[in-house]
Amino acid sequence: MKISSIAKSLVAGIAAGATAAVTAVQDQVLTTGEGVTIVLAVLGAWGITYAVPNRPKTDA
Repeated sequence: MKISSIAKSLVAGIAAGATAAVTAVQDQVLTTGEGVTIVLAVLGAWGITYAVPNRPKTDA
């Protein structure tokens, strides 16, 4: 199965954003700082995951 870098980064961004959002709304309030943390988690996951190349196939 071949998964593109874009698909990988989208899934990673959604996972990171969801994790940060669930943690942020534990007290039923979303502050500006928590919103910034969510956005940075998503952007960081997108950038890092997109930048790391897929492992090349090996014939074994």
